[in-house]
Amino acid sequence: MRKLFNTLSVIFVFGATTLMAQSPKGTYGTFALTNASIQTVTKGVIQQGTVIITDGKISAVGTNITPPSGATVIDCKGKWIYPGMIDGGTTLGLSEVNSDPRTRDFNEVGDVIPQIRAITAVNPNSVLIPVTRVSGVTTVIAAPVGDLMPGTAALVNLHGYTPDQMFAGFEGVVLYFPNTGRKGFLDRRTPEEIRKGVEKAMEKLNETWDMAVQYHKLDSATKNSRYYPEMQALIPVVRGERALMVEANTSKDILAAIKWVSDRKVKKVILTGVAEGWRVAADIAKAKLPVIAGPVLALPTREYDRYDKPYANAGLMRKAGVTVALRTQQTENVRNLPFNAGFAAAYGLGQEEALRAVTIVPAELFGVADKLGSIEVGKQATLFVSDGDPFETKTNILQVFIGGWQMPMVSRQTLLYDEFLKREPGAKK
Repeated sequence: MRKLFNTLSVIFVFGATTLMAQSPKGTYGTFALTNASIQTVTKGVIQQGTVIITDGKISAVGTNITPPSGATVIDCKGKWIYPGMIDGGTTLGLSEVNSDPRTRDFNEVGDVIPQIRAITAVNPNSVLIPVTRVSGVTTVIAAPVGDLMPGTAALVNLHGYTPDQMFAGFEGVVLYFPNTGRKGFLDRRTPEEIRKGVEKAMEKLNETWDMAVQYHKLDSATKNSRYYPEMQALIPVVRGERALMVEANTSKDILAAIKWVSDRKVKKVILTGVAEGWRVAADIAKAKLPVIAGPVLALPTREYDRYDKPYANAGLMRKAGVTVALRTQQTENVRNLPFNAGFAAAYGLGQEEALRAVTIVPAELFGVADKLGSIEVGKQATLFVSDGDPFETKTNILQVFIGGWQMPMVSRQTLLYDEFLKREPGAKK
């Protein structure tokens, strides 16, 4: 993570100072959101309901609830309350300007570096965070990108002054399963070169996993094994205490990944990407592996596929019995998560399942369903108020709460909108 701190301190200090000077701070206290239609996700819709927020948590949900003394009452008549949306895969907070390598901190040197933790590099002052949260996306996976094992991803709430304050309770080691296809348009390798590359990567993967298993046995036996950071980071995965997030996209690679985790007896696995999951949905369901699919707003993986296969992918997998969450795999445009979900809903996933795929399902996959993903008493008050279906572009997000904090509905984009809404050409003389 040295690139961020060695080269960008001046840029980020300036950006943070500018943003804080223009944006008001969040407000913490007791709130009563009244007269709303409440989409709890797990317990249906409550009409003309009230949500009480106390000490950062939801202390009451339902009808005929009297706001407590001293509460800030927000009348939500004609409005909806939803749990905050969760994006299952982004580089938000790890990159600021994708075209400038000095601002990218999600890809470190090395092919097996699971000890590199994304949470240590998340930039709480990123101007992209307010852009994202005012859209109702309140929690994201910040994930490293790179070679075989590029690091450990972290779940973060989009509010806090430090990464530790933002941390939402989940980390998972990322594995980019060896890719048998081309890596992109500019990949000019011959089929033989690709085959040899895959064989080499698989050999490295097997060697790494076998070593991690042996390290686990040695550590368990002696409690005093030599410190080996890569292996130390993999011990929780071997023991089933931490998830292995396996990125695989072509049908061939997905099947190979399923076989590999089965043969290696990996205890906690989440498949990510799965762009061609629809081709092998029955196999994924049989393996009982959950997936984080996306981006939905993408092009087909093969020229002869229908244009809408990326849109239909999640729905086809869900129909086969696969547990599906969604991601954008974006930095600047994580705000478009609701529209990714909207397309998935329209092309077979359905509105209810699409909503679950960006709320309670990822919360369950990340082991934080006791805190996030639905509107229930005792959970974090991480939610938003809208004037309609958040998956529709015409809908406005009116209020956002993260951990009980009422977020300022301000971002660099709202500031630009306000600046140029009533501009006058030229300078007055």
